[in-house]
Amino acid sequence: MHSWTDTLRFAFQPVVNLRTGAVAALETLARPETGDVLAEARRDPELDGALAVLALRAAVRRETLLPLHVNVFAATLADLGGLTPLHDAVRAAGRLPWEVTLDVVPPYTHVPQRALLEAVGALREQGFRISADGVGDGDVPLRLLTDLDPDLVKLDASLLARSAAVRAMRTLCEELGALVAVEGVETEAQYAAAVSAGAQLAQGELFAPPARIPAADVYVPPRSPGAPAASRTGPSVREFVRPAAVLPVTASAGQVRALLTGSPDVSGVLLVDQAGRPVRSLHRSRFLLSMSGRYGHALYADRPAARLADVPRTVGADATAWEVLDVVAIGGRDRTSDDVAVVDAHERCVGVVRLADLVRALAESRVEEAAGLNPLTRLPGSDAITGEVDRRIAQGRPFALSWLDIDHFKRVNDGAGFAAGDELIRSVGRALTQAVAGQARVGHIGGDDFLVLADEDALAPLAAAVLDVPWSAGGRPVTLSLATVVCGPGGVRDHREAAARLAPLKQAAKALDGASWVLGRADEPGHEVRRGGGPTTPTPGERTAVEHRW
Repeated sequence: MHSWTDTLRFAFQPVVNLRTGAVAALETLARPETGDVLAEARRDPELDGALAVLALRAAVRRETLLPLHVNVFAATLADLGGLTPLHDAVRAAGRLPWEVTLDVVPPYTHVPQRALLEAVGALREQGFRISADGVGDGDVPLRLLTDLDPDLVKLDASLLARSAAVRAMRTLCEELGALVAVEGVETEAQYAAAVSAGAQLAQGELFAPPARIPAADVYVPPRSPGAPAASRTGPSVREFVRPAAVLPVTASAGQVRALLTGSPDVSGVLLVDQAGRPVRSLHRSRFLLSMSGRYGHALYADRPAARLADVPRTVGADATAWEVLDVVAIGGRDRTSDDVAVVDAHERCVGVVRLADLVRALAESRVEEAAGLNPLTRLPGSDAITGEVDRRIAQGRPFALSWLDIDHFKRVNDGAGFAAGDELIRSVGRALTQAVAGQARVGHIGGDDFLVLADEDALAPLAAAVLDVPWSAGGRPVTLSLATVVCGPGGVRDHREAAARLAPLKQAAKALDGASWVLGRADEPGHEVRRGGGPTTPTPGERTAVEHRW
């Protein structure tokens, strides 16, 4: 008698890291030749659980290193309370649970949420990673999504036409400590939209279609020159994670050698304990050199590989690229090319990062930033500030955007000369940079105009540092005007609206005598005069407070 498994085949599709262009994982997809076993599995939890086991076995027959993604319906998890046969199959295949991500698939309607969450909790305790699949095209409630606390959220490519939704999901995922992936990417335009919206992973026909044999190479479009640069605090290490080649700490040198010679792209091997925590690290070149030396194979082949290994370099999954460079800088120069292991909150290995990937991305961001620097002050222009404003808005973070300029600057140039005027602008730029001391972004947007993005509690010392200074040019006294708009979460839609709210405050500050500072709030009418030579006449409904500090 023929079984439904006789006509069942599996295809494999890579999950691509958008930052490095490398394959980060492999998803296994059921492809029945007859019937609709997937529709039956949706109604039959036992069948769906069996499919997950078969998908895993099919994947490990084809791939021994890459992390794996296996699909399972939400209702299956809620009904079975976990997947014990899958856990057993993972162990039997010689893989580790944290190398397997369960893509929890809709529908969620009528699924008992408490039972689902309990099952997900049990699977997470076993070490499995959890992905919320079909977000944007499925029916997962937002509250349930946050309660699932997934390691990965997979968005439908249709959301790319609604970039605000993708950015909002990226913000939510940052709070949850999850990555964002986009499924179904078919065009280079969709790829560019995914990168622009901040997605870290993607899969789809553009990179590689599902195939019976896992794709060895994937197509990744080149980054456009206009691609957004990383923030000054540095991109998250999660954006650079590659699959790790791991073996038990008890592995012999011969086993490590077999793995390396059979996988030329692997740059190193991590030896892990039973919990998946990195214990020792083996660099490809140094290890093979030891093994190929005179008597090397005879001396080491059957002995523990740990004898030739180093203490692993590790960083947490919440580290930034700059923090990884700090780790690499510690120790001898001979280890600068070693992979750095990325570990989760339980110290389990979730992958590795390569120094070359980090240096390339950080160098690109610095080149792009340098191209936008003002040649007079070496400060970034408006694009850097407005880009950061949009990021804060997308993240729901409050901020204060300030504009500052030199009063009657044309008279300064006409009376003291352009050289004195240039030196005054440079001095103001230096004073602003020193005043914020890395706690804010300062931009020189041209002429004598500056923009400052800061938190509200940094405003008072900033104002004092630039307004309480007796400025002069060519012996002529000079005053400055400062205008600030404070924007709470949801107060403005984007940087353009923030600039529009700032414009009338700038005019109000310029209308005051002497050094002046006007502050307004995006969600309140009117403004407050915090410095100035006298109150202006308030408009109807406007509140004005005057402080004289000389």
